Amino acid sequence: MPETKILLSEKDIPKQWYNIVPDMPNPAAPPLHPVTQKPVGPDDLSAIFPMALIEQEVSTQRWIDIPEEVLEIYSLWRPSPLFRAKRLEAALKTPARIYYKYEGVSPAGSHKPNTAIPQAYYNKAAGIKRIATETGAGQWGASMALAGCLFGLEVTVYMVKVSYGQKPYRRSQMQTWGAKVYASPSDLTNSGRKALEADPNNMGSLGLAISEAVEDAATHADTNYALGSVLNHVLLHQTVAGLEAKKQLAIAGEYPDIIIGCCGGGSNFGGIAFPFLADKSAGKKVRAIAVEPSSCPTLTKGEFRYDFGDTAGLTPLMRMYTLGHDFMPPGIHAGGLRYHGDSQLVSQLLKDGVIEARAYPQLTCFEAALTFAKTEAIIPAPESSHAIRAVIDEALVCKEEGKEKCILFNLSGHGYLDLAAYDDYLAGKLVDFNYPDSSIKESLAKLPVIK
Repeated sequence: MPETKILLSEKDIPKQWYNIVPDMPNPAAPPLHPVTQKPVGPDDLSAIFPMALIEQEVSTQRWIDIPEEVLEIYSLWRPSPLFRAKRLEAALKTPARIYYKYEGVSPAGSHKPNTAIPQAYYNKAAGIKRIATETGAGQWGASMALAGCLFGLEVTVYMVKVSYGQKPYRRSQMQTWGAKVYASPSDLTNSGRKALEADPNNMGSLGLAISEAVEDAATHADTNYALGSVLNHVLLHQTVAGLEAKKQLAIAGEYPDIIIGCCGGGSNFGGIAFPFLADKSAGKKVRAIAVEPSSCPTLTKGEFRYDFGDTAGLTPLMRMYTLGHDFMPPGIHAGGLRYHGDSQLVSQLLKDGVIEARAYPQLTCFEAALTFAKTEAIIPAPESSHAIRAVIDEALVCKEEGKEKCILFNLSGHGYLDLAAYDDYLAGKLVDFNYPDSSIKESLAKLPVIK
């Protein structure tokens, strides 16, 4: 019988992060200054980021060393296990071999500490006292709260209001680690007050919460901003998961035909897929599928355009797939996937046909999550259920075609602090929402015109 779980020792934690930039067919376009529309330089970013992260953001080096202090904290949970989903395979009666990298073993319960820890480390080394950040479902906010606690940094989190109400225990998790958490939009920033004046019942979005956190950081000298996805350095840090998975699959004598990850801003998908896309650039055949909600269909219905990363237009303009920076997605339970844009790297790879993208409504994703929980025993985060839906569909295609493919996916986190979402699903309270094309068109019409 094949091993159910493939484990590595602490000495196998990657000592370097993998940077996909030198292996891309085409480079991502440079970010532009929100006012001048000229390419941003280090000085433009130094008000909210430490120089070490700015250097990583623009680096073209293939490998970047992981600091010893970061590796020491990584060892609290890394290497994470790789599981063979034998019981799921049997339930589906598929010839496909399904493996999942389980990032829910981190103290925060998700993949997000992979970047929160190094971001806190570099900010501490730069003399920063406080971090301002945003969070959707709360996984990133919890991870940054944990990182701040471990490095002695104060952390302020602007949590999207709909998730602030839906996921109270994520908020408790952040507060346990010492973070201050505010529902966004709040009355603490100009961005928040403006949004509340326009709509007192505004339920918030990641773009709006980013605006509040960026404004907070830019107006306090002792404070920097930290982002949990989208940016190049964030996806760089997440590659520890894919690099470990490569070693673990090699132990099993496997190599994936298909790699799947849920995708909101791109960190989870990039973390698992990018190390394998290095092989694809060298001629290896492998498919990589980014999966998003149909209620926030950035990659599948957005346009590849320059747009702000936040609602208020405070961030640099990035060329990415976007639904428009003032896009206000519905309050689905997969709060971590409710972002109007996407990583420039993921967007460029999709534009060039290196990766694929698909979107699912939430009911079929929760159906897949229950199938996974009943076979593999782990209740997945709502975000990860999107990846599971795609895995099951691909495994059923293998069954129909009689093909024995190897499928790898990233189980980015557990759902034990998201049980209210499962309550709503089991009670029949959830509904699907496919965002109307007319609303997307209206939002896209407001994109900035780049001269």
